[in-house]
Amino acid sequence: MLGLAFLILIGFMLLIEGAHLAHMTIAGDEIGAVPKGYLYFAIAFSLMVEFLNLRLRKTMEAPVVLHGATEEAKQMGILDNK
Repeated sequence: MLGLAFLILIGFMLLIEGAHLAHMTIAGDEIGAVPKGYLYFAIAFSLMVEFLNLRLRKTMEAPVVLHGATEEAKQMGILDNK
C-alpha cells in the first residue's frame, strides 16, 4: 500500500510539472511549483513510520494458529484426504 501511495504521489507531481501548472494564475496569484523538499520529506517520514511498524510487528507475539480446523473439515468431507 505504501508503494502505491508513493507512485500516486510522484505521478501526481510529474503530471503537474509536465502540464506547467505552476505558471497558472488563480485570482491574480501565481500558484508556483511545489518544492521538492515537501515530496522528499513525505516519502522519508512515511518510510520511517513503516520501518518502525515492521520492527514492532517483529517483536509482537506469534500469530494465532487454529488447531483442528483441517481435521474437522476432513471429517466433514469438505477437504480431500489426499
